[in-house]
Parts: sequence; C-alpha cells; structure tokens
Amino acid sequence: MDRIPILRMGRFLLVTIQIDLYDRLATNLESDLVQMVNKTGARGVLIDISALSIVDSFMGRILGNIGSMSKIMDAETVVVGMQPAVAITLIELGLELKGVHTALNVEKGMELLQEKIGADDLDDPDEDSAE
Repeated sequence: MDRIPILRMGRFLLVTIQIDLYDRLATNLESDLVQMVNKTGARGVLIDISALSIVDSFMGRILGNIGSMSKIMDAETVVVGMQPAVAITLIELGLELKGVHTALNVEKGMELLQEKIGADDLDDPDEDSAE
C-alpha cells in the first residue's frame, strides 16, 4: 500500500490510519494531505490514529509537520483516538505536536473542528452557487 486514503467531508478532510506507517508511507501521507488541503480548500483535517499502538519520533514529527503546514494553509488539524501508550511515548520523546489539536474520538474531533473554524464556515462553497 503506497497511499493512505483521504476522504473529503464538506470542509474537512478525514484520514483514518489503519496500519503501522513506515517512513515512505508517512511522508506520502504528509505530502498528499497538504496537496488535498490546497486542492479542496479544506478548513480542517481530522486524523484518526486509534489503530496505531506505536508512534515513533519520525511519525510524531510527520503529525506535527501536517499540523504546521495545514495551519499555514488556513486549516486546523485534529488528531483523534490516541492510545495512552502513544501519548506517553510522544511526551517521553519531547514531541509537542505544535499546531495539532487532539480529541478523544472522531465525534469529539469533528465538534472541535467545527468550533475552531466557526459554524458559518461549515457550508460547502459549491452549495452557495445554487441561490
């Protein structure tokens, strides 16, 4: 598998990581996500890592990079489903994940994204042209 699927949900992009990421796959995800934010004008990125039991320093940096790059492109990033062992590892490695918000699960992550970008911004811009 060379790519992680990125789904568009209105103004958000949703990524569910179901497998352990090796370096090339992680860098592909980083590049693909930033390109999709640019292409779609997404205002939020939600990354579900609930299936990951291990996150190394490289993957931690990739998540931080995604958050920073998305922020520069006017999109918020929320990581959800973090296992306790993953949180402990990230802290022990000294990785703060600047620019990345966290939430317990996908539902809470979507609520957080909606709060961050504001309710007025949730409408799909394609729908406005119908009026």
